[in-house]
Amino acid sequence: MAVFAGQGDAGRSMRLLWRGPGGGAGPGLSVDVILDAAIEVADRDGMASLSMRAVGERLGRSAMALYTYVPSKAELVDLMYDKVLGELPAEYPLDGGWRVALRAWAEDVRAFFLAHPWVLQVSQARPVLGPHEFAMLETLLRILRATGLGASVLRGVVGAVMQFVRGAAGVIADARQAARETGMTDEEWWFSRSSVFEEVAPDFAVRFPLSAWIGSEEPPAVEGDECVPYLERDAVRNFAVGLDVLLDGVEAAVARARAGGG
Repeated sequence: MAVFAGQGDAGRSMRLLWRGPGGGAGPGLSVDVILDAAIEVADRDGMASLSMRAVGERLGRSAMALYTYVPSKAELVDLMYDKVLGELPAEYPLDGGWRVALRAWAEDVRAFFLAHPWVLQVSQARPVLGPHEFAMLETLLRILRATGLGASVLRGVVGAVMQFVRGAAGVIADARQAARETGMTDEEWWFSRSSVFEEVAPDFAVRFPLSAWIGSEEPPAVEGDECVPYLERDAVRNFAVGLDVLLDGVEAAVARARAGGG
């Protein structure tokens, strides 16, 4: 279920987001202390379990005690989303070229999403407009600026890269959640259906020849993936292949621009 940012009071949210280090501190509690506790709740139990009461309980306080610092859950979500983005690296060396740097950025951001999967539920339809959100964008733009592409093209590249990494992380996060919530591993799930599938669709390869063909070739191995559950392993491989294709596309755009083709 998507959670939309910016649902609280605009003035209060923006002032809290841009309050600066240590802003909003008081005896025993502060905005940052509350946000750290909220992030711990979301990391452990998911966005559905996040509430002012749950955060208060983690801090040994009542929910009412938190409202002096954070007006409501709506502002809380904006603030914790922006704060946790501050964990991402801000700089990537470009001495190896933009492609190497962009690959490192994509892998770091995917790992970040998997460490905090609740972040994937915060919709991108409306940005939080916080300093760490802009810092993340600035880091990506610093890498992509090295391609020499113009601003209008780079806006599309940023969107494509962000949605690819976010989507790839979402597939893995969903696979992990499915195993936890159903109590059934990927392998168990597929095994329980494979024999039935052969029974109900014996002519599958005839009816859907391309679907059968694309599943007939073993995808390239990724180091360490033998220890990863099936669906997650498949998603990791798809990420590696898809990222290569996406980077190839950016290189093609750079080549066209240099040749004067736009």
